[in-house]
Amino acid sequence: MRGIRSLNNLPKRCYAAARRSQALTEPLEGHKPSSAAPLPPQNVQVSKLPNGLVVASLENYSPLSSVGVFVKAGSRYETVENQGVSHVLRLAANLTTKGASAFKICRGVEALGGSLSVTSSRETMAYTGECLRDHLDSYMEFLVSVTTGQEFRPWEVAELTSRVKVDKALAQQCPQIGVLEKLHEAAYKNALSNSLYCPDYMVGRVSSNQLQSFVEDNFTTGRMALVGLGVKHSVLRQAAEALMSVRSGAGAPAAKAVYRGGELRAQNNDNLVHSLITSEGGVTGSAEANAFSVLQRILGAGPHVKRGSNITSKLSHGIAKATAQPFDATAFNASYSDSGLFGVYTIAQADSAREVIKAAIDQVRGVAEGNLAEVDISRAKNQVKAEYLMSIESSEGLFEEIAAQVLTTAAYQVPDSVLQAIDAVTQDDVIKAAKKFVDGKKTMAASGHLLNTPFVDEV
Repeated sequence: MRGIRSLNNLPKRCYAAARRSQALTEPLEGHKPSSAAPLPPQNVQVSKLPNGLVVASLENYSPLSSVGVFVKAGSRYETVENQGVSHVLRLAANLTTKGASAFKICRGVEALGGSLSVTSSRETMAYTGECLRDHLDSYMEFLVSVTTGQEFRPWEVAELTSRVKVDKALAQQCPQIGVLEKLHEAAYKNALSNSLYCPDYMVGRVSSNQLQSFVEDNFTTGRMALVGLGVKHSVLRQAAEALMSVRSGAGAPAAKAVYRGGELRAQNNDNLVHSLITSEGGVTGSAEANAFSVLQRILGAGPHVKRGSNITSKLSHGIAKATAQPFDATAFNASYSDSGLFGVYTIAQADSAREVIKAAIDQVRGVAEGNLAEVDISRAKNQVKAEYLMSIESSEGLFEEIAAQVLTTAAYQVPDSVLQAIDAVTQDDVIKAAKKFVDGKKTMAASGHLLNTPFVDEV
């Protein structure tokens, strides 16, 4: 057996040596080069059906089709009575529906060579997957079944409790997630303050009726987008008209997020203090949001060289100068449909937290006072544009970008328009964004050994 194993591990250069005397450039016998003209590139096509469903597609001639249903049904749409329902709903995506059992869904998608996954954020829930182009019709039946035909049988829902606990336990092990959750809870009075995870007092208490009610209120055609990549628009629209006629309408009205500011602190024995201080930022798609994106890169949004330091980051320079030690600090920027958050995120040793946080805030204050060179703005714009273009180079990134745009505006902006909007940001816009952070009402979330961490009214 040892001899056989060694034969299987022959290096590739042995094979190359065996063909050294043979020409490797000879054309294959009987093979004729294709004379067919290359297929013309296509643009993103967007349609809005009479029932309110938005259909968007891009034909890229791939043999693999990516299809997804995106719904405005994130945690912000929960109420006081059904906290955590979106978390349970995300885990319930593979349960029995009116058209198929859980076993049939699993085996059916596998038999098609496809995949199906569910993700959620504070604003949206996405049911996405891939399949071979030839099997798109069969795949759509499963996709529509899990998005519009849920049954939520009580015994199946009860079995989800252990998975909810595991999800929460994994999230609690990550201090970054904990700080982000506390930040949103402190920043808003409603809607966006809802956690992505089921609260402890609701674990095992989210009922089938609550799940069904949440779906009926939010999973309507007026709040959905069907997006396809590697599929003809006519084919996707036909599937939408034939299969997405359930629960038409706009659904239940959504509450507008109300920013309030505040502070939440989690004291523990961790010697690394994670701190996030923000003010209200820009709304998704607005010119102000573009200005905050440029400001984020000026302050520093992480290193751009593998294992390198962010030498162009004002936050890193300011903290190193004030403390004579390098600490991790990045600018934080999150945009939503009706609000946003912008600030600084620092990670420091417990005994240095106060100095690090103060140095980071001083850097934003310096930009607000006009300490900003044109070369900094030019570099930051290039970084924003490059990150955007690189994100849509991959099929997955382009798919998500199309979905985000059409679900919000029922339209798609071509990359040139996005780049022009970034180029339109001026120095005054960036300074104004920095002033909004400095003068605005602050929100702070921190975790760790907080003995030397300032309170929000001290920064």
